[in-house]
Amino acid sequence: MKTILTLIFILFIGVAAQANNGAAEVKIETVAMSIVTATAKQEVAVKNENSVARLYMFKNSKITKALSFSTKLNKAKLA
Repeated sequence: MKTILTLIFILFIGVAAQANNGAAEVKIETVAMSIVTATAKQEVAVKNENSVARLYMFKNSKITKALSFSTKLNKAKLA
């Protein structure tokens, strides 16, 4: 019974899909536009600045160096 209802449902959907009248195609007016090639030159001021940048091997190296300090209490004591 379930298969019969499924087949009837599929056939109904197929017939309904074919019965739809497609909307009339709308003609679109095309507009022809010409291409204009214009180049605008912009002057760029070049600055000669010598700045020093530090490059570290590891990310957050200043923080890890600051957190890796050791105190006298951290050292092991011999008995």
